Amino acid sequence: MKLLLFDVDGTLTPARQKITGEMVDTLNRATQHYTLGFVGGSDLAKQKEQLGDAIDLFTYWFPQNGVQGYRGAEMFHNSTMVSMVGEDVYQSLINDCMQHMSTVSLPFKRGTFIEHRSGMINVAPPGRACSTNERQTFEQYDMEYNVRSLMVSSLSEKYPQLTFSIGGQISFDVFPKGWDKRYCLQFLKEFDEIHFFGDKTFKGGNDHEIFCDDRVNGNTVTSPSDTINLVQNLIKTN
Repeated sequence: MKLLLFDVDGTLTPARQKITGEMVDTLNRATQHYTLGFVGGSDLAKQKEQLGDAIDLFTYWFPQNGVQGYRGAEMFHNSTMVSMVGEDVYQSLINDCMQHMSTVSLPFKRGTFIEHRSGMINVAPPGRACSTNERQTFEQYDMEYNVRSLMVSSLSEKYPQLTFSIGGQISFDVFPKGWDKRYCLQFLKEFDEIHFFGDKTFKGGNDHEIFCDDRVNGNTVTSPSDTINLVQNLIKTN
């Protein structure tokens, strides 16, 4: 059995935007040859917003790096970060993140700087309430001044039991060691061929670990259009 497994932001859709008709058409063709799944850091509500009705093309849904697992709309697995690391460590991490962000001056700051998710926290120095244009502005600023990577470097020294993973345009995820996107692979043992597609496959990116895993064929993409081209090429080989 063969599976195509996709990151969401930057791979299936532009960051926090809706899926295109061209992508839907490509995925629909792919279902004739492959089972489809997605694994992303966001919660399911955000993924449903981005994928719309196209979510029904996917057999496996893995929000929050796969610590929540769905086969279709039916949840079959759920783990929580707080139960894993404990309330004391969790609160200490939140406090340190807020303290660090309070000392950083950025071109702008909006709202929702730390988002609690079941299996992780998402930390956004400029705030998740950024507009699309503001996201793009911060992404360029971050490339020059390394806002996220400096913050991750500082925090990871204090919390060696946690993984800090940069993803998307404005944020990074924090979760227990081993709870990266490889987590979902334990539920996919029925497949003898898994192709993964992600845009943050570099070291420190939130697609890196699963991209490098021996159980998958990793594909680096630069945009949803790139994903479409790679999937279409795969379909041609079947």
